[in-house]
Amino acid sequence: MRTVIIHTDGSCLGNPGPGGWAAVLRLDGRDYRKEISGGFRLTTNNRMEILSVIEALSILREPCVVELYTDSAYVRNSVEKRWLWAWQKRGWIKADKKPVLNADLWQRLLPLLTAHTVHLHWLKGHAGHPENERCDALARSEAARHDLPPDLGYA
Repeated sequence: MRTVIIHTDGSCLGNPGPGGWAAVLRLDGRDYRKEISGGFRLTTNNRMEILSVIEALSILREPCVVELYTDSAYVRNSVEKRWLWAWQKRGWIKADKKPVLNADLWQRLLPLLTAHTVHLHWLKGHAGHPENERCDALARSEAARHDLPPDLGYA
């Protein structure tokens, strides 16, 4: 199985506000690098953080070992602490009986997490890590565009 190293980030200019997501993908041991990004005119930072992971995993054409780096505690905790699977089991209701925010995105992420062997790594944001900083710049650039589509899952 191939190993892919992925860095992700999401950004919002205001929260909610215009938002962007980005990912940098590299094949371990090979000279291959791909940058992807996108955005929406009105969304939240957390939605962009989740979407960056979804979009990165979605472009993988075969099952891979994924070393995924994120600066989002929300994404990290939801996966590592297995909240995501508990929410699914309860019909997308949290332990406090309130609906799970961003359930539409979490539902898209679940099958991607099972299609690949994903090892999640948390990075402190804005701490000078080159790939994290690149993702941040791409996501902010997307959020600043004036031709962004609506985030139908947020609206």
